[in-house]
Amino acid sequence: MNTPGIRSSRRRGSARWLSAGLAAMSLLAASCSGSSETAASTAAPVNTTPEATGGADTSAPSETPESAAPETTPVSAPDTAPEPATEVSPSAVFPDLAPPTGEEMVIGFVNSEGTPGLDFPEMRVDIEAAVDYLNRHGGMGGRPIKLETCAAKGSPETSQACAQELAGKNVELVLIGLDLFPDYPTYTAANIPVIGVLPILPGDYTANALFLTGGNATTTGAMAAVAKEHFGATTAAIVSADNPGANGTEASLTAALDIAGISHITVKGGDNETDAGYQGLMREAAKDNPDVLFSLYSDDGCIGTIRGRAALGITIPTITTAICSGKTVLDEVGDDAVGWSFIGVQTQEDTPELAILQDILAPALGVAPEEVDSTALGLGALAVIEIMSLTMYANMMQANGDAVTGASLYEFVGSAKGLTQWPSGSGIECGTAPAYPTICSFTFPVAEYQEGGKVITIAGLEAVSAKEYLP
Repeated sequence: MNTPGIRSSRRRGSARWLSAGLAAMSLLAASCSGSSETAASTAAPVNTTPEATGGADTSAPSETPESAAPETTPVSAPDTAPEPATEVSPSAVFPDLAPPTGEEMVIGFVNSEGTPGLDFPEMRVDIEAAVDYLNRHGGMGGRPIKLETCAAKGSPETSQACAQELAGKNVELVLIGLDLFPDYPTYTAANIPVIGVLPILPGDYTANALFLTGGNATTTGAMAAVAKEHFGATTAAIVSADNPGANGTEASLTAALDIAGISHITVKGGDNETDAGYQGLMREAAKDNPDVLFSLYSDDGCIGTIRGRAALGITIPTITTAICSGKTVLDEVGDDAVGWSFIGVQTQEDTPELAILQDILAPALGVAPEEVDSTALGLGALAVIEIMSLTMYANMMQANGDAVTGASLYEFVGSAKGLTQWPSGSGIECGTAPAYPTICSFTFPVAEYQEGGKVITIAGLEAVSAKEYLP
């Protein structure tokens, strides 16, 4: 199964964690800054009173507190009032939270492991690391988290067995890592809400569940949006492997291009080609001089198509997924990547959220936090985004005085306005696309490779919407 985004990438290099959306082709997440409008819309404060933080008052003192003056020294009133404590963003508040003291919250996590081609243990390892971190920093809305994990093996029978096992453990909520065949009927019968990070197969789009990112539908919709609205394209050519996973992605892209009114051809090759083979694919795709090219290859195919385009002197703008912006790829191809744009990648910045991510993953990776390379994270970071986003929402509920349960959190995510994904700031809009009721995120940043090795967000493409072009 060669669909980009459905292959483990920690072992082979990866896309940047700061890519937003991570759809079935683009890995991970947007940088820790969305648009200013998005950031402003989610400024609901997290409760940092002693009661909400397990007894520790984590509010920052004013810069000139009254207690700063000795009691025996009379002082006149200051000319200006003390500055108020700085409000910490809900996405950055975690280090200030004390260990949770509420009732334990049992959460299930289903992920594909142990089957060739469907082995993603990093999803489980990284969400376990995030839960360990949260149990030191506020829990989920003040509740300690107990994580019950189950490994599916890429078959409906094993996914069903996981659903039955977790239902028997009385979990309040099930999170889906990567599971091809989630057993939605069992979860529904047991009144267990389901939240996933990445829909994979068509049935996921209409299931009784929510997904924090949109999979192929939103990624390919964003690709079409960039082609039409940024490059002004009316013609396009696609290069893609010829296998079931890649063919599904290509079908989704061609449907989005049809909606955009962009005529297109597709040139298909093998899962792995020689350098000459990749050059042949790029030559065939470029022969009629289309306005844009698309590459749906991943891993070594990214390297091959990037090198092939450069070797042939092709200058047609090329659009691909975040996978091809991975450090392993760019270290290999260097400035051959000039002219390539990546859906779901935003300029990396040093932010409080990045420091939190490093603190979470350092124990799992066995390194110091400052040694965690955020540009070399794989699919496991999806699981971190999932649990940290949901905990940010749970903390908002707690601050509002609402009870935090699996059911109430699911309802909140599905209906609240102004929510954003952690750490990207990408808006959460569950159910706003009627044909895809489970999808909660529709926007992507888009970056381009610049000579010298930098991948920089394209001005004006910080939040490209896929809605108009959903296939």
